[in-house]
Amino acid sequence: MAEFKTIITNLEHLRVTKIRKSARGEDCTLRLEVCNGNPETTVLAHIGHNRGMGIKCADYFAVYACSACHDVIDGRVKTDYFYDLELEKLRALEETQGILFNKGLLKI
Repeated sequence: MAEFKTIITNLEHLRVTKIRKSARGEDCTLRLEVCNGNPETTVLAHIGHNRGMGIKCADYFAVYACSACHDVIDGRVKTDYFYDLELEKLRALEETQGILFNKGLLKI
């Protein structure tokens, strides 16, 4: 367990407020069947495996998600829709990172 806490602590510096704030007013890149299409509800939703209640992965492992899509990927809402959620998250990650790159918030 100590090893896990060390990994999380080392990731703390990877949280970037500018990236989180960049989600405001953006379209949802996840666009699951439940998507509400409302940019006013869009947040930066973390999709990495090092996440959970009070634990977040780095901000560059996140997608722009409306409140409805965010509820699905966080497991707060179950859906009957058929899709490969991991594939959809990967597609949205690629799109979100492209936007972040174009905004100058992600550099190679």
